Amino acid sequence: MVGAFSNIFKIPELKRRVLFSFLMLAVYRVGCAITVPGVNGAALKEMFRSQQGTIFGMISLFSGGALENGSIFSLGIMPYVSSSIILQLLTVVIPYLDRLSKEGEVGRRKITQYTRYGTVILSVFQGYMIAYGLENGMLGAGLVTTPGLTFRLMTMITLAAGTAFIMWLGEQISERGIGNGISLIIFAGIIARMPSAIAKLFLDVWQKERRVLEIVPIIVVMVVVVGLIIFVERAQRKIPIQHAKRVVGRKIYGGASTFLPLRINSAGVIPPIFASSILMFPSTIVKFLPQYPIMVTIAEQLAPGRLAYNFIYVVLIIFFTYFYTAVTFNPVDVADNLKKSGAYIPGRRPGKPTADYIDRILTRITFGGALYLAAVCVLPTILITQFDVPFYFGGTSLLIVVGVALDTIQQVESHMLTRHYEGFLGAKGKFKGRR
Repeated sequence: MVGAFSNIFKIPELKRRVLFSFLMLAVYRVGCAITVPGVNGAALKEMFRSQQGTIFGMISLFSGGALENGSIFSLGIMPYVSSSIILQLLTVVIPYLDRLSKEGEVGRRKITQYTRYGTVILSVFQGYMIAYGLENGMLGAGLVTTPGLTFRLMTMITLAAGTAFIMWLGEQISERGIGNGISLIIFAGIIARMPSAIAKLFLDVWQKERRVLEIVPIIVVMVVVVGLIIFVERAQRKIPIQHAKRVVGRKIYGGASTFLPLRINSAGVIPPIFASSILMFPSTIVKFLPQYPIMVTIAEQLAPGRLAYNFIYVVLIIFFTYFYTAVTFNPVDVADNLKKSGAYIPGRRPGKPTADYIDRILTRITFGGALYLAAVCVLPTILITQFDVPFYFGGTSLLIVVGVALDTIQQVESHMLTRHYEGFLGAKGKFKGRR
């Protein structure tokens, strides 16, 4: 593994890409420490210690603490993610967007442009709402030093510009760096808290507030969960595909056997994000409407760790896993593409029988993927509430961190193997790459 990492810096292009990605992520982390003018950063951070179960705590988690710092990057990249999800859902119901998605590179660029417009609109709206909430004391008292219309407009523009800049950083990383830029920014925001959490853990052990025997089981469970995520995220159900033979003159073309890979977790991390966002709304609304006892009761019952919370969380994850898989993967389109390319599944007639067969397999493996997502997301909640874990061990954040790390390693692996270097996964070959 150490040799594989050292090989990165022996390939000039890969070295430039890796260093460029680190530089852009460093710029992002510096921006997370710049406070919006007129915001009391110390009071805001103190307020967020009681907001971990609300939508604000979730945004702060994905922004690497930028929101609780009152940073110019407080909104993070979440408006872009929300805009992307909305565009994907609208592609199913709007024929124009559906046609664009099938037009190749030109259509993809147009959809990307619409995603940018949606990001700006969402960030302007969210920025104004945050400024309004800060100014009127809905999130806490004493958070704004200079209230007024000027503060609201300046904060709205600053936060929207910060999100646009982060979006540009992500695109630059994707184009000139290594890995998916947007995913790496979310990744950097989540792991930014790890050093302080690990330091606090060792400090508790050093001060004898916790025993070593209490920490070892937690570490073992974390390693097992990470191993499970890696195993399932790389798991595929391979459907055999046979290409028809064609006779051109005296030569025979085609006839090759391939396979159609179906991921066990086709929906990725979207279902837990949707489910947790819905469950956080009651506790978030209570911050704005504390005078209604019914809302307080609902928020208490749906607090993380409660039985009702875990049950509804599992049900929502299973529902959104099937829903998002159906949106992003259409067996009918796959069957039509196989038919047009002269390929078929052995034992299945082209067209509708092939689509039904793929849909049946996808339904079965999606159920396993949904149970896997539910288990990974509920287990950390149990650890936090029952065993008093000294840091946030969230299933959604863990899925994102492991998934992004795997995708980035695979991209680095492909760069190294194209130049005959040994990769991270143990690919064999001599060092014949250009230096």
